[in-house]
Amino acid sequence: MSTPLPEPWLRGPLPGIPLLLQPVAHAFVLSIEDCERAAGMLTPGQLWHEAGGAAPVGFHLVHLAGSTDRLLTYARGEALTAAQKEALVAERAPADPRQDAATLLRAWRAGIERALAQLAGTPESLLLDARAVGQARLPSTVLGLLFHAAEHASRHTGQVVTTARVVRALA
Repeated sequence: MSTPLPEPWLRGPLPGIPLLLQPVAHAFVLSIEDCERAAGMLTPGQLWHEAGGAAPVGFHLVHLAGSTDRLLTYARGEALTAAQKEALVAERAPADPRQDAATLLRAWRAGIERALAQLAGTPESLLLDARAVGQARLPSTVLGLLFHAAEHASRHTGQVVTTARVVRALA
């Protein structure tokens, strides 16, 4: 049995990521690692089970990829595309057949890879630049959006881990 790795923030800086954005990058890496451990072996029934009325693990995985994509779009100073808006609506009512864990985890990993690439290309000098969020154009900054994307991912990852434990226990 191998020794588990320390959490990403204790492994040192991620190459190519500006120092001020390392905590954001580490949070994303921890999210995918935790999600893969928690959800990777769930059956389709477990993945989409609404235990006690809670949102299923599958929803959280879909939402992680979609919400991170949208927040990073705002951080770039861009408006959401029609496809992103359609994906947001689809998150609330996933189509049948519902995707399996491997597919959802691949999509979340790809989302994290895009996020890390965006972090690597974000100069620290832009972090306090103003950004508008949503149709209401609420005020934020590049750093505010990047931080929120990381903490939002962390919150949903916690829900993935907890809900996965509950549905495995129910099986």
